Amino acid sequence: MNFRILSKLLGVLTILIGTFMLFSLIWADPNIGSHTDAAVKATQLESKGIWALVYSALICWVLGGAMVQYGRSAGNAKIYRKEAMAIVGLSWVLASVLGAMPYIFSGTIRGPSIRVFHEPDTVVVASSRWRVWETWRETDQWKDNGDQDPASLNNAENLIVLKTLANATARGLSTRELIEATGLSDAPAIFSRLKQKSLWNEWLIGPGEESAAPADRATHYRLKWVKMGLIDSLFESQSGFSTTGATVICDLEDPHLVPHCILFWRASTHFLGGLGIIVLFVVLLGQGSAGKALMRTEMPGPTYESSRARMQHTAWRFAGMYVLLNIILALILFFLGMSPFDSICHAFATMATGGFSTYNDSLGHFFHQGLNGRAIEYVVILFMTLAGANFLLLFPILRLKTKQLFFDLEFRTYLAIIAFATVLVVVFGMRAGNADFQPFETAFRNSLFQVVSIITTTGYGTADFDQWNQLGRGLLLLLMFVGGCAGSTGGGMKVIRHILFFKILRIEVEGSFQPKEVRLLKLGGKATEDQTLRHSILVYFGLIIALFAFGFLFVVAFESDLTWGTNPQNKLIDSASAVASTLNNIGPGLGVIGSTENYANFSVPSKSLFIWLMMLGRLEVFPILVLFAPRFWHDQ
Repeated sequence: MNFRILSKLLGVLTILIGTFMLFSLIWADPNIGSHTDAAVKATQLESKGIWALVYSALICWVLGGAMVQYGRSAGNAKIYRKEAMAIVGLSWVLASVLGAMPYIFSGTIRGPSIRVFHEPDTVVVASSRWRVWETWRETDQWKDNGDQDPASLNNAENLIVLKTLANATARGLSTRELIEATGLSDAPAIFSRLKQKSLWNEWLIGPGEESAAPADRATHYRLKWVKMGLIDSLFESQSGFSTTGATVICDLEDPHLVPHCILFWRASTHFLGGLGIIVLFVVLLGQGSAGKALMRTEMPGPTYESSRARMQHTAWRFAGMYVLLNIILALILFFLGMSPFDSICHAFATMATGGFSTYNDSLGHFFHQGLNGRAIEYVVILFMTLAGANFLLLFPILRLKTKQLFFDLEFRTYLAIIAFATVLVVVFGMRAGNADFQPFETAFRNSLFQVVSIITTTGYGTADFDQWNQLGRGLLLLLMFVGGCAGSTGGGMKVIRHILFFKILRIEVEGSFQPKEVRLLKLGGKATEDQTLRHSILVYFGLIIALFAFGFLFVVAFESDLTWGTNPQNKLIDSASAVASTLNNIGPGLGVIGSTENYANFSVPSKSLFIWLMMLGRLEVFPILVLFAPRFWHDQ
């Protein structure tokens, strides 16, 4: 293993990532970086976000420069397959670490510090002893001293106040709002009574107690929200780069919790991850024969050999089409009423099939608020579908040649799956009488949007599909294992692999009763030239099943039932959907990670597992797994 060439190339990538961070700085100006429609608006320059990005960029440049300097003696040494796999795998690990720095340095806020459950009455708080290992722990300090009966008047009032504050935003409630929300005229006195306990003195903030509080909440009763720790930041970073779109941030619309410039960096990780860190590297720097090895290792889906010049050309075509579609979509969304900030962020998230939105309700926010949402959803459906297609087949469309695209077996199968799944979801949804399926246009739009969002692994939400009928929920869960086309920005197992898998099954079944007949694996009527393709497809399916089984058992075994509150009976299906969602780079799942929820409540061990699953899914397992093989690092 040539460690100096590894250091040199990874150093260059580190410098590139640091440079991209600076493009987010402009959005720290409240006159430029603003939501289309937000309850809380920034009124001054986001200094915390600015310094966080500057510090992070400086660290990237210093670290990258040192790595390049160490690798200078490598010169133009040839990169073999082992070095290519190491560079690709390590680049994504490194990107996750570097991308996490802006969240940490800016003090980005994750979510509320307490959760309150009923039946039985339970209060859990975020542990603050070891901030890196935050998780939930149950407490009885909401009960009055000497009165442990949850049903007593004082304890019931304590619970009402805590639950009201837990369900409020970080802005908290004024005295009048607290009294109205709780229905208790002495709610402020109850708040003061709770503050006398050591635990609540840490987590409850009364009027005027925090001198540095923003003006819109300085005189309010509120909870102290929890900052993102190391694992939270790594999770958010990897979710962005892997285009998963899973998040641990509970309120995206409050710039005092998440500055606009940090939100833009969050969207930028989608842009970089969708393009592919290595594809960007090859486009900008070429790297000669190394580019071929690197591209072959990172590009998703089954690949075929090609010349060095063709691989360089492929990188340029892929990047060009990707950037062009981002620009077109951003302009369309802007003319449909989105602010420049929202239109660019959602364009990045759509074309990368990532799903990071700038609103808590995802794209559903625009429909719910009457902001031209219907037109926005149909436009995003079209571009999500394009993002899930093979980008190299989209290129001839610019020359008005669509024949190659629609003659492609994988693309036709991809469209057929979308159509079939949408029809099933509409029919069974309308039969079940779900609210999201009346009238027909709403049923069609919601069904098509969620089917396309899941199969392309974008993960946007416009409806709470976790409340749909069982067949609709189950079908969306299965679609998580399909994914987009090879050569797209989508994650998942890829449509072409499923086509080949069923062809292999047919060959094996027919071979069981006609063993002497030679059967070739054909694709598009032609026998495949790669003799190892059958073996690699079966191995890949086996690895995905093994990783899913391991992840599922890990979450079930080690995740606390407190994550599910009063519904621990949903632990099995929710754990399965969380593992499937992160492994296939989807984002949302079922239950506690449904389209209206997030991953904030999971413990650190589970979040750490999800980080690796997202990376394994994005790089299709092997470039990450080999990093843990001791023999991989030995010289030839």
